[in-house]
Amino acid sequence: MKINIGDVVARKSYQCDILFRVIQILPSQAGTLVAGLYGEEVRLIADADCSDLVIMDEQERSSRKVKQDELLEQSLYLLHQDYQLLREKQEYYATGSYSHNESFFHIPGRVLHLDGDPAYLEKCLTMYEKIGVPVYGVHCHEKEMADRIDNLLDKYRPDILVITGHDAYSKHKGDINDLNAYRHSRHFVQTVRNARRKIPSLDQLVIFAGACQSHFESLIRAGANFASSPSRVNIHALDPVYIVAKISFTPFVERINVWDVIRNTLTRERGLGGIETRGVLRTGMPYNRKE
Repeated sequence: MKINIGDVVARKSYQCDILFRVIQILPSQAGTLVAGLYGEEVRLIADADCSDLVIMDEQERSSRKVKQDELLEQSLYLLHQDYQLLREKQEYYATGSYSHNESFFHIPGRVLHLDGDPAYLEKCLTMYEKIGVPVYGVHCHEKEMADRIDNLLDKYRPDILVITGHDAYSKHKGDINDLNAYRHSRHFVQTVRNARRKIPSLDQLVIFAGACQSHFESLIRAGANFASSPSRVNIHALDPVYIVAKISFTPFVERINVWDVIRNTLTRERGLGGIETRGVLRTGMPYNRKE
């Protein structure tokens, strides 16, 4: 079966474990055709010989999508539970625990989401909107992020910055600690460094950085509050959204326990980690409803 750009495929040598989109097809030195692949649900970039690929039919794709949607809804439900609890606690503290009849308003943290994949960016923006997080989304190739970050920070002035896209560790390119063995980790690291030169405070600008199999330790050392991937595993396309939502809805007077942030994500501590960080939500009163 001929493989074409845009096909949704899986790798036979990996027991068809992950669905990919074919983004390019190029001849190899061996005379075969090699496909460039982007993960459909995980932020992984890969190459594979076209002979190793099988096109996934609509029925199989739909079946996998149902399972993914169930996991997403479960995470979303837990996130809403957390938000409701945080909101009630913040209102209690804001009033000094006195009873009153005033209404409150909440200002969650503003997000600038930089993504190397336009399809994933749209998925994330849809989820941000569903959750209620104010966000600006920018599609930017991973290699260009470091050069553009200064102007983007000036333009959008976010409370939270997301730097993500696609990544992968290639064992044949070097040791696991060698940044050159990763597809885009060094670009993510430089983007974090440039952002921290502009806004050094870990609480003034909260940064999530990384994608599948990214070099977690380098991203944290560069100044990220949260990053992927401690165990060099794949992360789900929407994992950054859940981390950001937790930060956005946590009051600025509270510190976020790292486990509380990652426990509702799909890949949890193997794929995501970070450091203790303040929330960015602010509560005000009174809320004047329009008649």
